[in-house]
Amino acid sequence: ISDDLYNLFLDSKKQYSCAYFKDENDSLETAQNNKINHIIKKLNIKPNQKVLDIGSGWGSLAIDIAKTAQCEVTGITLSKNQLNYSIKKAKELNLENQVNFKLMDYRQLNEKFDRIVSVGMFEHVGRKFYKRFFVQINKLLNDEGIALIHTIGSVNPPRDPHPWITKYIFPGGYTPSMSEVTSSIEKSGLIATDIEVLRMHYSHTLRHWKERFLANKSKVIEMFDEKFFRMWEFYLTSCEISFKWGDHVVYQFQLTKNYTSIPTTRDYIYQ
Repeated sequence: ISDDLYNLFLDSKKQYSCAYFKDENDSLETAQNNKINHIIKKLNIKPNQKVLDIGSGWGSLAIDIAKTAQCEVTGITLSKNQLNYSIKKAKELNLENQVNFKLMDYRQLNEKFDRIVSVGMFEHVGRKFYKRFFVQINKLLNDEGIALIHTIGSVNPPRDPHPWITKYIFPGGYTPSMSEVTSSIEKSGLIATDIEVLRMHYSHTLRHWKERFLANKSKVIEMFDEKFFRMWEFYLTSCEISFKWGDHVVYQFQLTKNYTSIPTTRDYIYQ
């Protein structure tokens, strides 16, 4: 699917993941900036630290981390389109010395990082690779490091993925139950130092995406056709409702290797 489609309904930073609404009337741009700032605070990043962004998308999170925390960021993606866009964006902002984007799988990395973040990528790891994923996080993380995994999840027991979403939107995608994630974290040797459950935030995000998408109906049909338009409208609408009335939430798992890597209270996140 062309990147042009996402320009029609995402925010200006092209964040294709759940925003963070301090007020449900926040604009999409405000809420996506809230999300980025919340993640940066929760990672408790110090200047000059090395940060890894797994599944860096169009690069805005990695770029904002580099600007805000004055550190060195590596973003990895499997999309050539997103890679080229991210490199161009970093160059425009004169951040090439701070932000480096690579086309590679997270399992290919073999270096240490002070902080690791992954937003909206874990849904595509696949259930049979959960343990491998967290073992690799453990391997890449410094002894005093902090990782933050942000993923869609279900509040219900494990079940099969939705066949319609699998066929038309996210082949191979899966939104895990908390029990599926935490058992793999435990087996990896990592410590879950904070688990936050974001409720309603993705419903609000999807509502904004849907409204922007509908406002651009003629452009979408010109890019694709009426059938595609109806399919994507159904995807955005049904997901909005599943986060409002169904079993879906967003989990943020903060992980470390010891108890002293982060402050003992959550105050540092909200100061």
